[in-house]
Amino acid sequence: MKTINIIGLGYIGLPTALMFAKHGVKVVGTDINETLVDSLSNNKLTFEEEGLEDLFARACENGIRFTTEYQKTDMYIIAVPTPYDNISKKLNPNYVISAVDKVLDICEKGAIIIIESTLSPGSIDKYIRPEIEKKDKTIGEDVHLVHAPERIIPGNMIYELEHNSRTIGADDPAIGNRVKDLYSSFCKAEIVVTDIRSAEMSKVVENTYRDVNIAFANELAKICRADNMDVYEIIRIANKHPRVNILQPGPGVGGHCISVDPWFLVGDYPDLTNLILTARKINDSMPTHVLGRIRDIMREHNIVDINKVGIYGLTYKENVDDTRESPTLQLLRRMDEHLAFGVKVYDPYVKERIVDHQFMNFEDFLNEIEVLVIMVAHDHIKENLELIKDKYILDTKNICKNANVYKL
Repeated sequence: MKTINIIGLGYIGLPTALMFAKHGVKVVGTDINETLVDSLSNNKLTFEEEGLEDLFARACENGIRFTTEYQKTDMYIIAVPTPYDNISKKLNPNYVISAVDKVLDICEKGAIIIIESTLSPGSIDKYIRPEIEKKDKTIGEDVHLVHAPERIIPGNMIYELEHNSRTIGADDPAIGNRVKDLYSSFCKAEIVVTDIRSAEMSKVVENTYRDVNIAFANELAKICRADNMDVYEIIRIANKHPRVNILQPGPGVGGHCISVDPWFLVGDYPDLTNLILTARKINDSMPTHVLGRIRDIMREHNIVDINKVGIYGLTYKENVDDTRESPTLQLLRRMDEHLAFGVKVYDPYVKERIVDHQFMNFEDFLNEIEVLVIMVAHDHIKENLELIKDKYILDTKNICKNANVYKL
């Protein structure tokens, strides 16, 4: 097998590249970020993830290389970001289009271009095929298109790369099966070969399904708050029914999948996505709900200085350093809109200051505040509950059992 060139070395591209290399596939990772490439080339990882250091070491032993240059080969995996437009709520395909264009300029005849980046249904037809035609290349002869959306989550990436099922969407089933064989080098779960549009839609549907279910739990939390009921007790009892499985409410939905993918459907099918849009609005409203709970606690205890409020957690989920679309960043924006400046922030996983009034030391952070808002259930806070027992605590993750704790 020739070299695989993996384009985009972020949260998805890098672990994927390392996993292929660990299992004996010749890999060159490409990214336009020179600083990132320099770090990787000097054996320095660019983000934290359990098991990633060991995987990185094994991949380096097997000769993985990192560069800013695209490689001339016959197999490419594109794992660049696909952000959405905050106004139109539609996918922005520019990074994928740019990567495909550069691949087309250098690839061998008959090359397979695998797009792992999340795409809204129909994006390859709308954006990628026309780019190939502009280059006077014939799909199915000069190049082959495949969509293989990733399904891994930060905090459990290494395990899920090996054990999650995968979907391979291809125009030609024979090409799909070649790609299936490639991923079988490390994937131990079922790999389904289908058409490209089904592959595009399935990934977005998976995340939209989860978003809708989270929204039910969050709306239930609001209902229970309005009538002073314990939402967690109600969910605990309801879930004893064999056909009921309500999720836990939270302070919002973050990350680059669940909070983003539903908007692709809303943007593309505005007249057909009433439930999906409502769910998105509910989940996007939770940081504002948290802000209201902070106000209630401050009023109850005659606290008038917002500087006495501390927010624990900047990441979008526990035990990772990924802050993309995090509920805390959404909450800070809401506070900014309401001129609530000066709230303190701490996260043990975020090593660089990314917001105002961010503390790097936990005890210094605690010394400055009276109200503690737990936005992320890192193991760190669970192991230090004794240190926060004298604070007024708003626990949005239901991890504290103290009598003086406030809930969503």
